[in-house]
Amino acid sequence: MRTVGIPPAVPPAASGNLSDLVLDWEREDPSAACVSRKDATGAWVDVSVAEFAATARAVAKGLLAAGVRPGDRVGLMSRTRYEWTVVDAACWFTGAVGVPVYDTSSPEQVQWILSDSAAVACVVESAEHAALLTGVREQVPSLREVWTVEDGALEQLAAAGAGVGEQELEAARTSAGPSSTATIVYTSGSTGRPKGCVLTHANFVDLVRNAHAVMPDMLDEPGASTLLFIPLAHVLARFVEVLCLSTRVRVGFAPDTRELVADLQGFRPTFVLAVPRVFQKVHDAAQNKAAAGGKLKAGIFARAEATAVAYSRALDAGGPGRRLRAQHALFDHLVYAKLRTTLGGRLTRAVSGGASLGEHLNHFFRGAGLTVFEGYGLTETAAPACVNRPGDQHIGSVGLPLPGTEVAVAEDGEILVRGIGVFREYLNRPEETAAAFRDGWFRTGDLGALDAAGNLTITGRAKEILVTAAGKNVAPAPLEDRLRTHPLISQAVVVGDGRAYVACLLTLDEQALTAWGQLHGRPGLSLTAARQDPAVLAELQGAVDHANASVSRAESIRRFRVLGQDFTVGNGCLTPSLKVRRAEVLRTFAAEEEALYT
Repeated sequence: MRTVGIPPAVPPAASGNLSDLVLDWEREDPSAACVSRKDATGAWVDVSVAEFAATARAVAKGLLAAGVRPGDRVGLMSRTRYEWTVVDAACWFTGAVGVPVYDTSSPEQVQWILSDSAAVACVVESAEHAALLTGVREQVPSLREVWTVEDGALEQLAAAGAGVGEQELEAARTSAGPSSTATIVYTSGSTGRPKGCVLTHANFVDLVRNAHAVMPDMLDEPGASTLLFIPLAHVLARFVEVLCLSTRVRVGFAPDTRELVADLQGFRPTFVLAVPRVFQKVHDAAQNKAAAGGKLKAGIFARAEATAVAYSRALDAGGPGRRLRAQHALFDHLVYAKLRTTLGGRLTRAVSGGASLGEHLNHFFRGAGLTVFEGYGLTETAAPACVNRPGDQHIGSVGLPLPGTEVAVAEDGEILVRGIGVFREYLNRPEETAAAFRDGWFRTGDLGALDAAGNLTITGRAKEILVTAAGKNVAPAPLEDRLRTHPLISQAVVVGDGRAYVACLLTLDEQALTAWGQLHGRPGLSLTAARQDPAVLAELQGAVDHANASVSRAESIRRFRVLGQDFTVGNGCLTPSLKVRRAEVLRTFAAEEEALYT
């Protein structure tokens, strides 16, 4: 078994918790701009670390007044916004455990997460979210309190906690140590029901301090700032939140990605952390804008893209020659500078995680003046386990392990991880926790290879969890099971790994189709004709809608395609025990899958 490990650059925390990051910064420089938020006019307004800390403490007192005690679980259901981080920090100050919930989650998912975690309270963003909780509240017996941000949750909590003393707050705050649970982040499991990953204060504190050690230039740059637009329910965004507090980096919040370009131009970050889909959208938007300008501009962009990729590749092969440098300088004036201006004008570095970025896209951005360091991690590793470094970038790989982390590739190709970021357990699932570890190593379920220098390359997935281009984990089994309950559907295979959205390949039950055709005035309806029949397609869309009702919008099936034949043992798509052979289906029907995305 090949193993690569890097010793910790910063010793593990022996005491304290995440709230100390806030207090340390406050003591060091209370007037420093900690975060920025948009006011009612859309202007960016800085919030000092002293103001942020005071608000978090006031909200924490409100939680204590409402009966929240150290170790209690508090749900957070909201888009990425200033109030989310305030409530998260307030949980640290009370010793409570934050349980993030995606704002797009279905009622079924919300009910499961809150009941499985035994949440005693929940802060939601909107009246719509509050109404959703009302609909499932009877199935969450532990839930006592719900506050709504848009109805003044922070002010209500601060007012309710006015009578709570500093001594009581400090006792609650210091009740948590490095090994105490900081948060429970739910991730999709093979059974379909999300699993709660128990992450400690040390997981985050030790990880961000060691991440700082390998990227000091990016984080210590004067005026360093980042715009946070990944959902804070995602572990990568949570890592960024803590990283900025630890490294004294100002962070802005962009809750609506439809306004991302305007927010980038208004906030002007020096770096961002994002999933590959964001970088793909930036590229596509620039390409589409050029195409809209006619053949000339489209041709200029195509040549600029090819030049950027060639220039970046040359950086890894002895450096670009004189002619390539001249071409690059020309296109920097015509294309690249305008692209950087679109991104705010100060953005020169970024980190990509959650899915594969792709070599071409990575080379394009580096050639255009935005270096993207690709990394790798999971919810179970508190986000990053590996990342490329400034001055040591290997495009196509996810880089070296972070200090304090070891990575191994087992004989069967599975990637194993152990170290400071690895989670403690799956909540309430001792058997699944035991199965997730092998001799102390966390089994990622991903396949990879290590080069001679120790850089990790991801080669595939051993597990069937799909990861979309936006970094969303999707469990296909529950959707497939729901689809197969429809009488017309024989088999269903959900696809979308590395794609912009989730889609599905369907096969029809020939016997059921015959009966359905007779009942609906279509006697003798063949499989070939049924693939295009409007009434059949409408019926199948109903089945897809039913399956989608059990998941969030990000996990929902956007398109489906009906195959011309069923899966059988004979065509290799079923095992002898009649289980679907997913890999064989995707090989056999690769063209059909591709048609779902063209």
